Amino acid sequence: MVFSLFFLTFTYYRGQEVALFAQSQKALSQYCGIINTVLLLTSSWFVANALNAARAGAGRRAQRLFSLAGLCGLGFVVVKVIEYSGKIDAGITLTTNDFFMFYFMFTGIHLVHVLIGLAVLSYAYHRAGREVLRPGDLSALECCAIFWHLVDFLWIVLFAIFYLMK
Repeated sequence: MVFSLFFLTFTYYRGQEVALFAQSQKALSQYCGIINTVLLLTSSWFVANALNAARAGAGRRAQRLFSLAGLCGLGFVVVKVIEYSGKIDAGITLTTNDFFMFYFMFTGIHLVHVLIGLAVLSYAYHRAGREVLRPGDLSALECCAIFWHLVDFLWIVLFAIFYLMK
């Protein structure tokens, strides 16, 4: 619900300043946005396969897949830091205009969720490594996967509104 309000607020302000938002959007690197989208979609694929491996009793395989998902998540963080650094070096900050206020706030909140998600994936990695997985273990892994997929889904929406919406 909170994210829906964020997106509706962004859409409202964008409607008030279409030219400013369109011009500001041109300062974003679609290349970075696409790389981050691919990284998170790939990480979600790894998480889904890790969950399937855990259900099949292949704990070591599940751990490898959770690790690969985490590496993709770390890649996302690196790309986002590079992108933020480029904007700040160019003098573009949270106070530049409404577009960049929304951009830094929403993608920053998302970045915090990615960092939390990396901790969740670390937990899943350790939980999947147990000799014998109990039903509670599988439920915990499913909750971890749901959180990571939510983070991924939110990025897809952010990517669309910041990088693609005309």
